[in-house]
Amino acid sequence: MPAVTADTLTLPRLPRLPEATTAWRPVARVITAQRHLEGEGFAVRRPFPGVDLSLADPFLLLDHMGAVEYAPGEAMGTPWHPHRGFETVTYIIDGAFQHRDTTGGGGLIADGDTQWMTAGSGLQHIEQPPPELVASGGMFHGVQLWVNLPRAQKWVAPRYQDIGRGDVKLLSSDDGASLVRVIAGSLAGHEGPGVTYTPITYLHATVAPGARLDLPWPVGFNALVYVLAGQGTAGPSASPLGEGQLAAFGPRGDALTVRAADSQPAAGARGWEILVLGGLPIREPIARYGPFVMNTRDEIVQAFEDFQAGRMGVVPAERVPHRSSRDETL
Repeated sequence: MPAVTADTLTLPRLPRLPEATTAWRPVARVITAQRHLEGEGFAVRRPFPGVDLSLADPFLLLDHMGAVEYAPGEAMGTPWHPHRGFETVTYIIDGAFQHRDTTGGGGLIADGDTQWMTAGSGLQHIEQPPPELVASGGMFHGVQLWVNLPRAQKWVAPRYQDIGRGDVKLLSSDDGASLVRVIAGSLAGHEGPGVTYTPITYLHATVAPGARLDLPWPVGFNALVYVLAGQGTAGPSASPLGEGQLAAFGPRGDALTVRAADSQPAAGARGWEILVLGGLPIREPIARYGPFVMNTRDEIVQAFEDFQAGRMGVVPAERVPHRSSRDETL
């Protein structure tokens, strides 16, 4: 799992949190991701939707792609498809993906890169493995997160952020045992490179076997931990958490605690690989159908009318969008 690596002893360290006086957040629920087929037929694990929206808000969807070793000719992507009303954040941990959209945004992302696409008022895009991955096969591992936009920003002009692996803010746990990558938001005063409309924090942490990771957490933000690989526990009650599982923490408290198992299942694993997500809940009505997330049913109807009328950009004539499993009522 390449992502971004570093010598943790050379990095800024997170503060040590006092055990007795810190308000540790408890785990409210543990959710096991369900398997779905996406795009042209590639498998994803999806822990939400499914979790109570009040625990996930402002996040809408998380798709875990891989890790999978593709044989030649097996790698797949998505066809051209539209979005309106939210942002897609694609983080490639291992392998590569390329993206194009109808505003001219896009490019190749690989091995720790992130693409942050704000659909806003609407566009179309396509996500595909590069030709060399299709031809020769290889490892692929990534995640895509959907972030809702508040009513006031749902009609902003689309934009694209290319967050290279070298732009990510790297931190160490207080004991130097674990690596924390800050992709967006703030952690203990350290800012990630992602520019967000909705206040969120997005982290990828590698927790050393047997190590504990404590994170100060904004009061008012929700808190989710999703396991990319390995085994560990979450919260002060040490709820077991394995690959493909999500811990949703309760709303009270100003810190999170997790611990990696002493032994990790993958030979040669550097540790327990987790995503830590949090954001300020929007608490607005959600009208959602497939690729569109708005506030009212009438706005969803308008989105389909605008798409069919060609007001979300023009794609090459030989490319015809087709139905995806995301294009169902969720």
